Amino acid sequence: MSTRADARSWDVWAAAWPVTAVFMLSNIPTPLLGVWQERLGFTTATTTVIFAAYIAGLLLVLPFAGVLADRFGRREVLVPALVAALASCVLFMTARHVPELIAARVLTGLAVGALVSAGTAAVADVGGPARKRAASLAGSVAIGVGLATGPLLGGLVSQLWGPPTVTVFAIEILVLLSALAVVFTVIPSSAGTATEHRWLRIPSVPRANRTSLTSSLMAYMPGMTGTSLILALGPSLLTTLLHTSSRLIAGGIGCVMFGTSTGIQFAIRSVPVRRVLIQAGILTGAGMLAAVAAVRAQSLTLLIAAAVLAGAGQGMGQLGGFSLLNSAVPTGRLAEANAALSAGGYAFAGILPIATGYLSDAVDMTTSATVFAALTAVAAVAGSLMIRLPRRTWA
Repeated sequence: MSTRADARSWDVWAAAWPVTAVFMLSNIPTPLLGVWQERLGFTTATTTVIFAAYIAGLLLVLPFAGVLADRFGRREVLVPALVAALASCVLFMTARHVPELIAARVLTGLAVGALVSAGTAAVADVGGPARKRAASLAGSVAIGVGLATGPLLGGLVSQLWGPPTVTVFAIEILVLLSALAVVFTVIPSSAGTATEHRWLRIPSVPRANRTSLTSSLMAYMPGMTGTSLILALGPSLLTTLLHTSSRLIAGGIGCVMFGTSTGIQFAIRSVPVRRVLIQAGILTGAGMLAAVAAVRAQSLTLLIAAAVLAGAGQGMGQLGGFSLLNSAVPTGRLAEANAALSAGGYAFAGILPIATGYLSDAVDMTTSATVFAALTAVAAVAGSLMIRLPRRTWA
């Protein structure tokens, strides 16, 4: 018979399921971009715009989601977010023009923005004060699992079963409905605990926690940017440089990348947070250098190596960042703190891939990928060096 502690541990992981479900949706379209590109005839730049459109939705909702979740309760934000995700699936299934794809990605971003702030905070709430590190692990792993399974599901189902852009989103709708059930059964409805009355502001943390947020961002931002760069350009790289349009390979690379991100978080769950964040930047930098080598050598093996290294760096930066905030920020500001971390990470994760896509159309894929991967590598290593400075404090 399960003990109460066992039940609480199970509830923590169950509460993370909605996070997984929505993050699956964020990456399902990745291996399908080539299908839409061939069908609708758009350029590489348009491909990266469609990919990154969900970041616009995410950044649009983050100033609201964290504040509203802290003020009114987690469930009150999560339910509308999951409804937006369901609407996104319907748009993807029926899209016939680029604006419809962009609208679907924006709706996905709205859902992701709510889940990355209110969803991860809800996991921490269910875990309680005694399980802060376990809740940080569950929330961060939920993101990684969703990011890993999304592209694999998209590539596998579209390659082997049914209409490539219909069947997979029908499956995702079922996943999202199960997430709604979890929200109503596991995550409590509450009036929230925040005393702040403003509904809209730039997500931030209390003054005492600003060093923790800055340190988290120095590892999280390059990690998110590196993985987004590989995801956004992956299908085009495979087609242009490696001469394959396999959706299964494109989805598999994304799965390997975020599978590594998820697995490494279990391996480092007992490592001090400062060391985790330092190593995150080093691995991200190595991943970007491998990506440059892959493009120049036109090597699938090196591209997979880049995905593994980038995934490891992203996973460590993500777990380290959320763990640092979860241990330091008061509960009444935690969803907003998660939103602040996510806003910083996703802003750069959207800007650089789009810039790379446009530069690819103007110059060539090799030059653009080299330039922006190198910039990300420099930022990642510089972040690690700054985190090592002794004046920084750690929770």
